[in-house]
Amino acid sequence: MTSSPHGRLLVGCAAGFSGDRTDAAGPVVDTLIAMGGPAFLIFETLAERTLALAQLRRRADADAGYEPLLEDMLRPVLARCMAHGIRIVSNFGAANPLAAARKIRELAAHLGLPAPRIAVVHGDDLSGAEQQRKLREHLGATLDNISVVSANAYQGAEAIAQALDAGAQIVVAGRVADPSLVVGPALSHFGWPDDEWDRIAGATMAGHLLECGAQVCGGYFADPGFKDVHDLHSIGYPIAEIFSDGSCIIGKAAGTGGEVSLRSMKEQLLYEIHDPSAYLTPDVTASIAEVVMEAVGEDRVRMSGVRGRPRPDMLKVNVCYEGGWLAEGEISYAGARAESRARLAADVLRKRLHGLTLRCDLIGVVSVFADDGGCMRDNTPPGDARDVRLRVAAAHADKQQALRVAREVTALYTCGPAGGGGVRTHLTQRLALLSGFVPREAVPCGFSLLEDVDG
Repeated sequence: MTSSPHGRLLVGCAAGFSGDRTDAAGPVVDTLIAMGGPAFLIFETLAERTLALAQLRRRADADAGYEPLLEDMLRPVLARCMAHGIRIVSNFGAANPLAAARKIRELAAHLGLPAPRIAVVHGDDLSGAEQQRKLREHLGATLDNISVVSANAYQGAEAIAQALDAGAQIVVAGRVADPSLVVGPALSHFGWPDDEWDRIAGATMAGHLLECGAQVCGGYFADPGFKDVHDLHSIGYPIAEIFSDGSCIIGKAAGTGGEVSLRSMKEQLLYEIHDPSAYLTPDVTASIAEVVMEAVGEDRVRMSGVRGRPRPDMLKVNVCYEGGWLAEGEISYAGARAESRARLAADVLRKRLHGLTLRCDLIGVVSVFADDGGCMRDNTPPGDARDVRLRVAAAHADKQQALRVAREVTALYTCGPAGGGGVRTHLTQRLALLSGFVPREAVPCGFSLLEDVDG
């Protein structure tokens, strides 16, 4: 990596999870172009369960397994990004980064664009037989008794930076740590040595603020009458200006709703942080204990004072495995004595579905704070709600046992109590999670240029 003459790097985020809005990227790209200078657009579309579901799709179709909304998210902005030199970094790849890269190349051709230089990051997928043997050395014999769906190591920014140094216009990764989507561009752009811990930590926390998309712009933050956010329907997505010392200014796409303020920034900074003095990532151990935030304009907040220490020697690994079946059923009751009828229906189901541990919720009356032991009837006194939806759920290793829930909820139509309607049932294959750590050297990462893979 070589030092850049540019003292500022722009990174805009256009997605914070799989299923995010597909029109978010346009205003972000427009703003990056207007601001000028080196710029990146990131898409963060992975979660633990998302990756396992992607692996299931790949099992069914060897050409699937990447972000389902990839084309919808990229189509509106790909031409402008290429025309203005805005490079794209994403974890669109999920369980199949190579297929995602080929899809992007196909999209570019369909739009009449020159073939972009696309890099595919590898080294996170440990679901193969050989990799699972390595995993067993570190995670133990538990792996012998489960049916693995996906196994992935949280890789860092190193391969992303190397791919950008090699001239990649688009980088497609699978499971990398969310902030690494920002750290990779910063490492490549500024030419920081890999032990510039304070600077890397600063870029990491900038990535942490961006990684959930609209959250830092007031999305998950909004609470009417307490934390009012204007024009939430047109909320903007965030843009970071990262400086060579690792500090940053967070703003948002111009002409959009929402807010970037001290309060939204502080709330997002603490989001999913287990230890503010030791936030562990594959790139650095970051501390926000001495962070300074200051408003520097409308919807612009500067963050400095992040400190860093050497990165962990171990990488986190998540193993998702088959966990049986989840059955759900819902039915509505309305009018006089609706809550009493819903409670009676729940009691009927408990007695009919013996052998199953049933969770019963009265949505809108008691659901969020109930527990999986089905203690609704014991812990909450009956009320007189007149618009109630009963939800029941049970998990079982045997699919046929789980299907009993659907049959019994449907039978409530005529078997009573009175007035039930709007039945819906659903059966889902459950995924369970096993987490652990493996030595970094046991799961090396790297990248390949698509042009080299396909010739």
